[in-house]
Amino acid sequence: MTKLNNPNAARINPCLKEQEQSYECLNKNGYDHKKCEAYFDNYNTCKKFWGKIYSDRKARGIYPYLPDVEEREKIKSDYIKNVKDAL
Repeated sequence: MTKLNNPNAARINPCLKEQEQSYECLNKNGYDHKKCEAYFDNYNTCKKFWGKIYSDRKARGIYPYLPDVEEREKIKSDYIKNVKDAL
């Protein structure tokens, strides 16, 4: 499978890495979906997380609704820290 070279892909899709890993797994395993379930789960978790971030920022009037690529790692680490502190 040929990778598309879209310079805006990471900006538009915060789960690009997880998506590419899913595709790569399918390619390596003859499109046997059962062998790639962990990758699909990871991708779906990523999409849900960033969907929540998008909705929250939109509701609070924070623009852009999807954070810039440079901000995303900090947002993820802050979220993980807050979840651990709540336990």
